Amino acid sequence: MGRSHIAAALGIASFILLTTVHLISQLGWPNVGFFHFKHISEDTASSANQIPLSFRDPQTDASDDGPAYLLGVGKADITGPVVEINLMGYADPKQVGSGLRQRLYSRAFIVGSIDRPEERIVYLVLDTQSGDTAIRYGILEGLKELGAEYRFYGRNNVAVTGTHSHSGPGAWLNYLLPQITSKGFDKQSYRAIVDGALLSIKRAHESLAPGSLSIGETQVEDANINRSLFAYLANPEDERGRYEQEVDKKMTMLKFQVAEGAKDIGVLTWFPVHGTSMLGNNTLISGDNKGVAAILLEKDIRSSVEGSGNFVAGFSQANVGDTSPNVLGAYCEDGSGDKCNFEDSTCGGTSQPCHGRGPMFRQHDQGAASCFEIGRRQYAGARALYQSLKTGGEVLHGPVRSIHTYRDFSNFTFKHPNGSMITTCPAALGYSFAAGTTDGPGAFDFTQNDTGTPNASPVWAIVRNFLREPSEAQKACHDPKPILLDVGEIERPYLWTPNIVDIQLLRIGQLLIIVSPGEATTMAGRRWKEAIASSASTLLSSSSPSSTHNDQTSIVVLGGPANSYTHYIATEEEYRIQRYEGASTLYGPHTLNAYVNATSSLLPYLFRPSDSTNPLDPGPEPPIHTNVSYNFNPSVQFDRAPLFKHFGQVLQDVSPTYRRADTVQVRFVGANPRNNLRLEGTFVAVEHLNHGTWIRVRDDSDWDLIYRWRRTNTVLGTSEVDVDWEIGETGVEGGLYRMRYFGDAKSLGGDVEAFEGVTGIFRVD
Repeated sequence: MGRSHIAAALGIASFILLTTVHLISQLGWPNVGFFHFKHISEDTASSANQIPLSFRDPQTDASDDGPAYLLGVGKADITGPVVEINLMGYADPKQVGSGLRQRLYSRAFIVGSIDRPEERIVYLVLDTQSGDTAIRYGILEGLKELGAEYRFYGRNNVAVTGTHSHSGPGAWLNYLLPQITSKGFDKQSYRAIVDGALLSIKRAHESLAPGSLSIGETQVEDANINRSLFAYLANPEDERGRYEQEVDKKMTMLKFQVAEGAKDIGVLTWFPVHGTSMLGNNTLISGDNKGVAAILLEKDIRSSVEGSGNFVAGFSQANVGDTSPNVLGAYCEDGSGDKCNFEDSTCGGTSQPCHGRGPMFRQHDQGAASCFEIGRRQYAGARALYQSLKTGGEVLHGPVRSIHTYRDFSNFTFKHPNGSMITTCPAALGYSFAAGTTDGPGAFDFTQNDTGTPNASPVWAIVRNFLREPSEAQKACHDPKPILLDVGEIERPYLWTPNIVDIQLLRIGQLLIIVSPGEATTMAGRRWKEAIASSASTLLSSSSPSSTHNDQTSIVVLGGPANSYTHYIATEEEYRIQRYEGASTLYGPHTLNAYVNATSSLLPYLFRPSDSTNPLDPGPEPPIHTNVSYNFNPSVQFDRAPLFKHFGQVLQDVSPTYRRADTVQVRFVGANPRNNLRLEGTFVAVEHLNHGTWIRVRDDSDWDLIYRWRRTNTVLGTSEVDVDWEIGETGVEGGLYRMRYFGDAKSLGGDVEAFEGVTGIFRVD
């Protein structure tokens, strides 16, 4: 998550005192993003980005064993306001949307029992920064409204995960802290996600058909690194020695194949890499690198013989906490060209000049080229793995189960692995939270690896105490974290961060899915998965002693951040270092062990009959703030075309001819895109003349078609739209083309009217 919250602390105090919007925007927060920051980009070769496939137990293709499950997949548009709303991720108030690079989607995957229709799970992969308490609540309420046919979907079996993109519109989260820099809670942004997620579930449900699942894995070597290696090295040497890499390189894929026609309808993958390829100075909406990977694979497989025309590819996160897509490492952007300090990621004692570098960092494009390249590398690994699953992989067999409960982590007492009884703490963020990471440096004098007595100015303690001074018990509970923001104990005007956390596990035969509400670091994720696998192995063996399938050994994956957003989950050793990830571990040094305990203790529920008595206690309900949250984002007042011009009029037209690798640039008289999000549609399109008929060949889903909007006069309500088509060197036929713009203008009376604009015809040679 982010880290820009000190001056904002005063902005927050103004929230608490319900003072003016002006005061809030004036005070802001340090430029440290709720989740990360920038890099620049340059080309590096990455021809072979995956090592040979490795399967747990090669078998015949899943289709040979016949249908074992009901399977369905669905995809729907969740692109919220692409302009005038703060982007969610870097927590920079100045990073306000100005257009669209690629639409955002919800991808739904349903797995159910053929014989027992109530035994189902829904796994959602949203192109958002995370899951969220209010978003999940809205989805569950919407499912109830869909009628009796959807009664099988509810709190236990619906998992809402985010790809952790830092390039989507914000202002949709439940708690106050991430609302600060987005000027509150915007219902248009919220409804776009909820409604799109529901539509994706509806489409998945309507496509349910008997089929089979197979699972395999590969290594993707060049798409992530560990950005917090100093903290990782604090973990025990013998534990680190069991792994070849300081970050997980494994991509796991679950392939969905329906029995009819043996068609592949989708894949769901897990691979850890931060959605921070697009920089903190980017203002175009996109799904970042995982959004790129998903669309590349979908378009590829949909055009193949084996794939369905509605093939859906989900690229879910894994133990993402300390990973980075900036694979060239972190360097000082102060003219020295030196590497950043290893211990605290500073340059000359400050965090601001230290930035991670993506593979194309020399291209000054707000990270776009690096983003596409990291997405392409994930796509390449997934494509090779998908191909191999035709003849190998492990076939899933066994029941479908799910559990979900809430636990209050402000005071969760449990037995530590060493035998002692320990307790978690009310949520708090440390000083190093405000230092940011190499993906997104913080502001002022904050640095990572700041424990005990903080190195930052004493003025921040005054700011902290103005909001809420942590008690001595709270300080002791979080030790050695020096508390900067005691967010779990501030409830005015409403709660700042969650104390009540989601605990959810899913089971499909021998596959277990940990649904994590926080960003587990590499080693935290490894420990968590190992603990679940160890407990599950015994339960699997005892629950099906006569099974003829290889289901006695569990396969465990971790997906998230999901259902809510609880920041980070570091190991105790990493926590003691207090780099960004440790400082952002909300519930104290025992946070990871608390999650492990809470999930492990509930694991037996996945191995008993679904009609068993003694149901799981749902736990304390979290607060829902959708109807009490503030919103200081102004609505669209009206649009007007300039004198003697009309909406959609071409202001800058095309040239007669372009070559491959050229960029077509056009401009239209525009209107505010917040008037109509054009969900399931497009703002712009490229059309190709084919045998006398204009055929759409590019739209908002394509990375190479870019839509930008800007207000030219606020008083008069005029605006312009720029559209760029970056013609690729391959994949574009020669011939005649034109560009089309779709807009909607709001009158002074409030009516919204659609319009179109179209350019002249041009040739691509």
